[in-house]
Amino acid sequence: MSQNNSTPPSDFIRDIIEEHFRSNRFDGRVATRFPPEPNGYLHIGHAKSVCLNFGIAVQYKGTCNMRMDDTDPVGETQEFVDSILRDVKWLGFGWEDRLYYASDYYNQLYRYAVELIRRGKAYVCSLSADETREYRGNLTEPGRESPYRNHSIEENLDLFERMRAGEFEEGAHVLRARIDMASPNMTMRDPVMYRIKKEPHYRTGSQWCIYPMYDFAHCLSDSIENITHSICTLEFENNRPLYDWYLDALELKSHPQQIEFARLNLSFTILSKRRLIELVEKGYVGGWNDPRMPTLAGMRRRGYTPEAIRNFCDRIGVAKNDSIVDVALLEHCVREDLNEKAPRVMAVLRPLKVIIDNYPEGKEEEFDCPYHPQNAGMGSRKVPFSRVIYIDREDFLEHPPKKFYRLAPGREVRLRYGYFVKCVNVVKDPATGEVREIHCTYDPGTRSGFAPDGRKVEATIHWVSAVHSLPAEVRLYDRLFQTANPLEEGPDITGFLNPKSLEVLRSCRVEPSLVNAAPGSRFQFERVGYFCTDSIDSSGGNLVFNRTVSLRDSWAKILEKAKK
Repeated sequence: MSQNNSTPPSDFIRDIIEEHFRSNRFDGRVATRFPPEPNGYLHIGHAKSVCLNFGIAVQYKGTCNMRMDDTDPVGETQEFVDSILRDVKWLGFGWEDRLYYASDYYNQLYRYAVELIRRGKAYVCSLSADETREYRGNLTEPGRESPYRNHSIEENLDLFERMRAGEFEEGAHVLRARIDMASPNMTMRDPVMYRIKKEPHYRTGSQWCIYPMYDFAHCLSDSIENITHSICTLEFENNRPLYDWYLDALELKSHPQQIEFARLNLSFTILSKRRLIELVEKGYVGGWNDPRMPTLAGMRRRGYTPEAIRNFCDRIGVAKNDSIVDVALLEHCVREDLNEKAPRVMAVLRPLKVIIDNYPEGKEEEFDCPYHPQNAGMGSRKVPFSRVIYIDREDFLEHPPKKFYRLAPGREVRLRYGYFVKCVNVVKDPATGEVREIHCTYDPGTRSGFAPDGRKVEATIHWVSAVHSLPAEVRLYDRLFQTANPLEEGPDITGFLNPKSLEVLRSCRVEPSLVNAAPGSRFQFERVGYFCTDSIDSSGGNLVFNRTVSLRDSWAKILEKAKK
């Protein structure tokens, strides 16, 4: 019976599962699977499927298999397998000993194909690819039967065995299912089951030179593994009759239910694996784990948390119709999670030197600064202070406009966790006129953050000590595309790449508490945003930080308005 009696089903897939419990269709079992093809890295769209398949298995106390649908030797590699397994584990899901490969079933799939030939339901076709397309017809005209469709069973068995033996060249023959060339569903017009590919497979080597098509292998792999619910994305809806046809034609006892849901489409993002491969192979990004990529590896390197991604997948839910989700919702989920767990530190990305004229030369002191203003349990750290500090160049203007409340000539501000300082002089570069350093005075009585005479300042700015701070490189990542739906704009997506998707700042300074920041550590740089220590380039005293997400959160404002 259902394992979820406390709450009603929350989407149409769970409605179907609940109905199967009531009718005892699968004897009270729930067995799902996550079946990616190992020809690329997983992306945020796959995360939705991972969370759905594994989540349903957890909810109904069932099982979820991890399976590589590796039916095409071209482009599939062990590197991609390793990355997929790593990403699913990172998301927080496991499969115990249930790791399978479609290539594990090649012998069984071959026997199934032979059985379909013997039953008169499959035949070897020698039409060329162009001829096959011509014979197939179109949406308004039925297809025509192949001249090879009515060969004898013995002849088809012989040709298929010779295909298996490597006697023919690629494209010479294919094995097709004998279904209905007049079917209004073009998927059912004698689809290809096997094709010749004389390419070595990353697992089976040169053992095979014929490989099953996805539609043939997928449903049979599900059946072999006794899957109950084969949950896939909406583009496979037209393939469901074929999924059922193969299982019925072979009269298999294990017949899973295919259920389709809308895939994730994210604004300012491309989730087509073919297009992502193009970005990687043509060097538009630095690889599959480039922090601008929508891959889980890229998001992990950028500082996204698995909790934020799972929360995002829960919020968008499961639907029957395609739609585009605002990427701002994903960014909001990341901010929401990091706001709770990221330690606060100070970093100056574009340093401007400040000399405090009346602070004694050689004097140093430390301020006790909490790691999180609302979570005392995270503790605190000591931040050193000295006569020369750095502030962010954006926090000073020589000729400020109205409503600019930061530092300016004659204006007083508070240093975060420290003194009030007042700008008394500006030193410029004589050649460029750019402000090179500013001179300030400080009020020794304001160490507590308050003035004894009760005066107040209109701004608090962050800073680091010049002598104590550490050099760092900061990479400011932004959205990879500058249009909300790049695929709708035209075939050349590279014309819509955001030229400002990466800005590298190499003269940054960070507080000394970050000296041993481990790769992958996440922080909030106060007043700036959330950042992550780069997992690859930050090592051996070389500090490199990636911007995860800024502090701005337009989605939070939208949610707040919706509540009102």
